[in-house]
Amino acid sequence: MTPVTSPTKQRPAVTNLIAGALGGLIVLLVGAVLIATDVIDTGDTTRVVHQTPLSRSASDPGATSDGRTVQDIYRQEGRGVVYIQAEGVSGGQDAFGQQQQDTATGSGFVVDSDGTIVTNAHVVDGASKVTVRFDEDGEQLDAQVKGVDADSDIAVLKVDPSKVKDLTVLPLGDSDKAQVGDPVVAIGNPFGLQRTVTTGIVSALQRQLDAPTGFPISDVIQTDASINPGNSGGPLLDSQGRVIGINSQIATGGGQGSVGIGFAVPINTAKDLLPRLRAGKEVQHAFLGVRMGDVDQTVARRLGLPVDQGALIASVENGSPADKAGLRGSSSSSGAGGDVIVAVDGKAVAGADDVVNEIAAKQPGDTVAIEYYRGKDKRTAQVELTQRPDQAAQSQSQQDQPFQLP
Repeated sequence: MTPVTSPTKQRPAVTNLIAGALGGLIVLLVGAVLIATDVIDTGDTTRVVHQTPLSRSASDPGATSDGRTVQDIYRQEGRGVVYIQAEGVSGGQDAFGQQQQDTATGSGFVVDSDGTIVTNAHVVDGASKVTVRFDEDGEQLDAQVKGVDADSDIAVLKVDPSKVKDLTVLPLGDSDKAQVGDPVVAIGNPFGLQRTVTTGIVSALQRQLDAPTGFPISDVIQTDASINPGNSGGPLLDSQGRVIGINSQIATGGGQGSVGIGFAVPINTAKDLLPRLRAGKEVQHAFLGVRMGDVDQTVARRLGLPVDQGALIASVENGSPADKAGLRGSSSSSGAGGDVIVAVDGKAVAGADDVVNEIAAKQPGDTVAIEYYRGKDKRTAQVELTQRPDQAAQSQSQQDQPFQLP
C-alpha cells in the first residue's frame, strides 16, 4: 500500500536547517534562470519574458480568453494565505509510552473579512495555542480555534481583523466543476518556507482518503502540483484564483517529500460545514458500520454472485446499525459469503464509494432502505443510522484491502 501522509508538523530546527541550505541554492538557481532567459543583461540585448495566462477548461461556463497568470494569483490571493503554528498537538509516544507534545506548522487561508480562516483539522486539533502569521516578517497573531471536524479534516480559526493590514479574502470556487486536466495553483508554507507557490493540474477526481479518524473523505481532488510538509491546510486554486480544495495529504512512495501525488479536500465540503464550524457547533456524521469492497465482473464470476456491480460487505462492526439490521459480512478473506449492497433508498450503487457517499449525505437518526443480495436472494433492510464513533474500527481486512467504512 502506498504511504499517504499529511504534509505538516515541521520542527523549527529542521526547518531552519533546510531553509538555510536552500537559501544559497535558490540564489544560484535564480541567477542561472535569469541569465538563460536574457532577463539579466550579459552584454546581449535584454529581453523581458512574459508569463502565459493559465489555460482553462473549455467546458467552464466562466472561462475567458484573458486568464490570470500564476504571478497574478500569487500576488493577489497569496496575501490571504497564512502560516500557522500550533503548540501542544500530539507528537506521538516517547520510549516510555508517554504522550509527547509537539509543535505543528501548516497553512491556512482567509475566507471572510471578519478574520475567519480555514485549515486542516490535523494541523490544529488538540493544540493548546495557535498563532498565524500573514507575512514572513510579520507579527504572530493569536488565533482562536472556532470549530474542528476531524472526519473531514477541516478546521476553522478566527483572528482579530483589525490587527491585519489589507486583509485579503480568497474567493471560493465550485469543486464540483473541476475537471481532470484543469490547471491549478497551490500556495502554502512547505518546510517553513512561507508563501510558496507551485503549479500543476487536476490529476484525478472522486478519490477517497482516510480522515484523521480513519473514516473516508469523499470526492477528494488529486493533483500533481508539488505539495510538501507544511502545505497542509493551504488552498488549491483554479486558473481564476478561486479555491477549489484544501491541500491535505500526499503520497510519498516511502519517503518524506512530494512525488507528484497530492490530495485536497474539496472546497464544497468545507462550504457545507463552514456555518456550523464557525458557530462552534459539533458536526455529526451518519454511521452504518460496514466495511466493503467493489463488485465487478471478475469478482462476480469468482464468487458466483448474481450481480456484477455493487458493494460486497467484508465485515460488519459489532453493535453497529448494520449489525442490528442483520447485514452480514464475509466469512473469509476472499469475500465469500458477504451480502452485496446494490441500492440505498432506491438509488442503485455501482460500488463501495457510492454507498459511502449516500450514507455521508444522511444524518444520524435517519432510516435508510438498504437493498442487498444474500446469495441469490434479494432483500431489503431498514437501517437506522447513528452518529459515528470517534475512531473507525481497525481490522486486518482494512489494512490489506481497499475497503471503505461509512
